Amino acid sequence: MSDLEPIPAATVVLARDGSDGIEVLMLRRSSRGAFGGMWVFPGGRVENEDIHTDDGEDELAAARRAAVREAAEEAAAVLDEASLVTFSHWLPPPVAPKRFSTWFFLSPAPEALQVEVDNQEIHDHEWLRPAEAIARRDNGEVELAPPTWVTLWRLSGAETVADAVRLAEASEPQRFETHMYFPDGVPVAVWHDDVAYDTGHLHAHGRRNRLWMLPDGWRYEVDV
Repeated sequence: MSDLEPIPAATVVLARDGSDGIEVLMLRRSSRGAFGGMWVFPGGRVENEDIHTDDGEDELAAARRAAVREAAEEAAAVLDEASLVTFSHWLPPPVAPKRFSTWFFLSPAPEALQVEVDNQEIHDHEWLRPAEAIARRDNGEVELAPPTWVTLWRLSGAETVADAVRLAEASEPQRFETHMYFPDGVPVAVWHDDVAYDTGHLHAHGRRNRLWMLPDGWRYEVDV
């Protein structure tokens, strides 16, 4: 178990209305560093410049500033902090070698955004429908981290950006502190409200909130 404090971080899902439904901006990270080679949303760790300690503010305010800064640095997207809707919070399992305590935000993409990446930390970008990104992962075309996958899954039910924003504003941000289990070698990420969260008894009767990372495609089981 890691004794290190989780690293504060922030991610922003930029969404726009496409001809076939909502699209989100995905970036492909370089092969080096955290999430190397994965397709992600713009984001990164909270830096000292994001923290205004004399305000008596909380972690969320600093994360919001970090999300705006990262969107500008990684995608040349200029965002207003007020446009960010808090979507979820993620914390990896204690055994993870590096743990990011990450706030996920949702924001409508600026009009006529011309995405620019640095070709160093970020190597490519694409606007994708959430369901399409999930299908590409199952086909082995892209690599996604579980928080990215679940976020895409949640957004796949929204037809428009306005629908997605209403979804995010309708309830408190979901919190995901991950426990991992490996039945028959299959990774299963289990989250709060799941009957197996503390025990690992995945076949017990009760509520579900888990992601099965099966070789032939990931499957999310959740009671809503």
